[in-house]
Amino acid sequence: MENQSKYRVIVSERATQILVSHAAFLAQVSPEAAERLTVEFEKAANLLGAMPQRCPWLSGEYIPKNAYRFILFEKRYMIIFQIIDNTVYADYVVDCRQDYDWLIR
Repeated sequence: MENQSKYRVIVSERATQILVSHAAFLAQVSPEAAERLTVEFEKAANLLGAMPQRCPWLSGEYIPKNAYRFILFEKRYMIIFQIIDNTVYADYVVDCRQDYDWLIR
């Protein structure tokens, strides 16, 4: 089967650190949940390689209009990304249950 990715996906160091932090916290309670989080992140990132434009725009008072998109994974996490040419830059991973005002400052 031929690889269907049209876009190169680059996960930033910051997004990786955030994901590892969430997985480490989850692993204290449930190693299975931590594993599931990382597997679902990988699936979502792979989807971005095929059709990132299908994801909605991220909007907010301090977020530049039509600059960032997001994709949800594992029920309550999202990858915040931007598309530049044929590259998807995954900049952040956010737990939607938490306050993420730090992101827009």
